[in-house]
Amino acid sequence: MIKQEVHWDRTAPPAPECGVLEGGDNADVLVVGAGLTGLRTVISLAEAGTDTIVIDAQKIGFGSSGRSGGQCNPIWRATPDELRKKYGVGQGDRLIQTTLTAADDLFDDIRRYGIDCEAEQNGWIQAAHTRNAKRGLERLHKAWSAEGAEISVLSKEQTQKGVGSGAYGFALHHAKGGFVQPLGLTRGFARTARAAGARLFERTPAIGIERNGKSWRVKTPGGEITADTVILTTNAYTDDLWPKMRQTLLPMYSIALATAPLSAEQQASVLPGRKTIADTRLAIYFARYDADNRLIFGCVGSSDNVGTLGGHGRLKRGLKAVFPQLDGIEIECTWAGRIGVTQDMMPRMHQPAPGVIAGLGFSGRGIAMTSVMGRSLARKVLGGSNNDLSFPVTSVTPIPFHSLSRLAVPLMAPAMSAKDEASMIWDRATRSGQS
Repeated sequence: MIKQEVHWDRTAPPAPECGVLEGGDNADVLVVGAGLTGLRTVISLAEAGTDTIVIDAQKIGFGSSGRSGGQCNPIWRATPDELRKKYGVGQGDRLIQTTLTAADDLFDDIRRYGIDCEAEQNGWIQAAHTRNAKRGLERLHKAWSAEGAEISVLSKEQTQKGVGSGAYGFALHHAKGGFVQPLGLTRGFARTARAAGARLFERTPAIGIERNGKSWRVKTPGGEITADTVILTTNAYTDDLWPKMRQTLLPMYSIALATAPLSAEQQASVLPGRKTIADTRLAIYFARYDADNRLIFGCVGSSDNVGTLGGHGRLKRGLKAVFPQLDGIEIECTWAGRIGVTQDMMPRMHQPAPGVIAGLGFSGRGIAMTSVMGRSLARKVLGGSNNDLSFPVTSVTPIPFHSLSRLAVPLMAPAMSAKDEASMIWDRATRSGQS
């Protein structure tokens, strides 16, 4: 039986010592959620001299920030013109320019703060699983390259050589992409935030929030915190602390496995450039190495339990389909984590009341874009104009029929997998018909 354990827990540097809040406390800013978004926000605030507290219901990095694949995929699924149409030219241009530097900004942060998180900026291969997906990537390449993104087209031969797989015949190479040990990055941000003067508490859930004059009072099981500003950064683990916030996104699931370390011969045939890969399936396959040359391979799951509705089977079939040369390799562990997904697959910055701000909904682009959001949230708190922020400030708008959609989430992974398989069968059939 495969062991279910978050691989990153096994290899991350130790977590900083953080206590549980007991009694009352005060701060200029309280951040609820000690993941990548919240901690990057805290770093900017603390460096600016703002008295800041961050709390988390679990341990530091328990949620998405310590469970993701750790891939830095720095380009949106939308084209720049689609972003301008959606947000307006000014806001769209700000988001586009931030996107172009997002990966470099993250890796610069890692070097600047001396964070031990196995960071490698070797590039990201985005591979097409069908001809229709290829056309979509060609469109994405043309649009983002025109804005200055470093993206190149890989031919069939280049794709198969770069991936080490015959599963794909076309791909884009994003030179700025890479990967990190996500829990190591989160813990590194936590240590940096504390060194800058922030106070961190874990196993301290926020169980209530109310006005206290011009400030806010947030209750916890062991006490309460009064702050001028409260920032909510709980993403896919958002609860009902603030009305209707949970209904603005759906918690999808990412499941992954870690193989035993690959031999030198295996490494030469699987992702030989140590790049990260993600394909265009609805139930996306992704892969990258860790520092000890294990292959991390993942796809879409159905719950916090990897095995729900055939999750282990999807992982094994996917690994064999993409890297058949690894058939029979030992799988050391599997794990699952939640992804906060919005209707349009774009993050949200909300300001539901004066002094309350939220940033969430990264939809699979969290490693790079949580840092962008964190800097934007801090800039907003420090007096920045909405016209200077990377993301638009919007109202809290629930997804229609959210309760029904949430009930259907476990079925989405097998449904998407079935649709992917049907699209590939159709692609092969029509290809044969044209030959």
